[in-house]
Parts: sequence; C-alpha cells; structure tokens
Amino acid sequence: MEYRKMKNGYQPSLLGFGCMRFPLNDDGNINEEEAEKMIDMAIQQGVTYIDTAFPYHNGDSEPFVGRVLKKYDRSSFSLATKLPLWKIETLEDVKQMFENQLQRLDVDYVDFYLLHALDKEKWEKAKRLGVIEYCEQLKKEGKIRNFGFSFHDAYDVFEEIIKYRDWDFCQIQYNYVDRRIQAGDQGYELAASLKIPMVIMEPVKGGSLAKLPEDIAQPLKAYAPDKSISSWALRWVGSHANVKVILSGMSTMEQVEDNIKTFANFQPLNETERELMESTAKQILDRTRNGCTGCAYCMPCPFGVDIPRNFKIWNEYAKYGNEDLTRKQYDSLKEEEKASNCKKCGKCETLCPQVISIRKNLEEVKEEMNRL
Repeated sequence: MEYRKMKNGYQPSLLGFGCMRFPLNDDGNINEEEAEKMIDMAIQQGVTYIDTAFPYHNGDSEPFVGRVLKKYDRSSFSLATKLPLWKIETLEDVKQMFENQLQRLDVDYVDFYLLHALDKEKWEKAKRLGVIEYCEQLKKEGKIRNFGFSFHDAYDVFEEIIKYRDWDFCQIQYNYVDRRIQAGDQGYELAASLKIPMVIMEPVKGGSLAKLPEDIAQPLKAYAPDKSISSWALRWVGSHANVKVILSGMSTMEQVEDNIKTFANFQPLNETERELMESTAKQILDRTRNGCTGCAYCMPCPFGVDIPRNFKIWNEYAKYGNEDLTRKQYDSLKEEEKASNCKKCGKCETLCPQVISIRKNLEEVKEEMNRL
C-alpha cells in the first residue's frame, strides 16, 4: 500500500475508504455484516484512512463506522468526518454537533475534520458564525488533528476559501473527465502551489468511469487486459503528486479487492498511459449532446421544467451509456420538471448564453428517456 506524507506528521494510505456507499439490505439500511467485512479487508491490506460524515446512509454511517473501528488500536487509522453546515444556525449548534459526532463515533478526537460541501453560501455562514475560529480552538485542544474542507462550487469560490487560511488539507472532486468544473485542474495547481495536501472524492465519478461504452474501453483493455476500467481512473488521480488520499466509496467486496490490487503496488501512469487517458477523456467529452453549462440563465421555466437538470442527465447518458443510472436520475425528477412538460414557449432560448436550441433538445431528451 502506498502512503503519502501530509501535515502534522500524518502519512495515510493513498487509498481511502469512503463510507457513503455501503451495501444495503432490502430495507435500505446498511448491510452491517458485509460492510464490516469490507472495512476489515481494507484495513488488513493497509488502508488507514476512513472517511465518513454525519448525513451518510441517513445518519447511520458514523455510529456504524465507530462500532467497527473499536476493534482496532486508535492510533492505527485516520478517521475523517465532516461538519454539516446546512444543519446549523448558531455557534452553539456547531459545538453540539461536534460533541454529538464524537459520541456517535465513540472517539476522543477526529484525525481529519472538514467543513462539509462548501459553496459560497455555506462559506459565508461559516465565517459569520465563527466556525473557523471554533474549529481552530478544537485543534489546539487536540480534538481535531487536521482541519480542512470539502468543496462543491466554482473555481473563484475555491480560490477565496483556500487562500483564507493555511488549511491542513482540502478535498475536491477530481477525475480525468471533470477537469474544468468546480475546482478542477486550476484548483489542483493552486493547492499544490500553496502546499496544501489534497484528498480526492469522486475519482471514478460515482461509478460512471468504472464501466465505459465498449468502443471507448477497448483501447484500455487492449493495453492492459488484466486491469479494471476503474483502476485507470484511480491511477490517473494518483499520478498527481499533491494528491495524498483518493477516496473510493466501495459497495462490494469485489470493489475492495480490485482497489487493493490497484494500490498494493501503486504505479503512476507512464507517458503512453497518460496519452491513452487523454484520448479516452476526449472521446467521452465528444459525446456531449449540447453545450449546457448549468448556468441556469434559462430558469425559472414558466411551466416548471428543470432545463439544466434534464440536459445534465441527457449529456451524462450520452457520455457513459449507463441506462440504469440515467433512468433512476430521470425518474427522480418531478413530473413538471421533466422535458416532457416543455410547452415550447421559447422564453428560455432568449436567455441562453450558449445559444442552445433548448426546445428542440428537450424534445430529444423526452424521446430518448421514453425509450429507456
């Protein structure tokens, strides 16, 4: 297992166990017996970074992970969890939340504590309530060993946050396809220049990069028949020197075993492999159906259609061909939000900076989703 140095004497495993996608029972709750076996397997094979959060698995992840980890020496693993800013309104709420999390995890301290899913609004709330100063005090008390944040917003917001203080680490979404959204390549380079270690989430894009359309996957399979498609995505991320932990939200023992195989003797991409990944990313992006950036200038639709969401689902389906996921995402929309509710009034097209033929494309979305 590869281990990379961070701040404060920490050197966690490059592979981190993300605890938000455990296997489930028929009732939708965590299959604790199987999930515990998966965590045990990962730890036995050298994984030391365990990442959970208050809302994962409807609030069940933290207490479950805490119970499983009690069998291990506290100094043998690094435990990460996160402050859900959307659930707090006062500094007292923050204090109660943190103490509650310690109790749920049954620990005296947290190795890595994050402000969860920061965007502009949550960042302003954190500053306004004095959350950063409170967490710095917790660090002085030894209850937090490393203080950082996870991020979901545009690059300019990321730049503001990461330059605000000398963070112990930061966590962003990063993979070989999504290099120009959210923090992306620019965010990686900025963090590296500031010497702020990075933890990466969504390296396989929620599973989308684990199974590619056959024609796109073929060159990768031909080059390395014994390597899984997801291993390419993980190795791409791990080939960045300032990436210290790569989180994988593992759902099956097979995924644990495959990831262990990738990280047991980790090999950064060579030049030929980097070129293969560039080509793969280009093929995926070239399948994008339209240029919707999600800016939402077209919104609100007078009839309730969620135009950016429809286009995101449509474009993702075109790129990755995942029918089950696409059907699930489209079905999650309310009826009035679906493309089929478009009345073709044309108001949206007068506002779109990308000059997209929205009415025509929504009709195509409707037809394609009806065929799934």
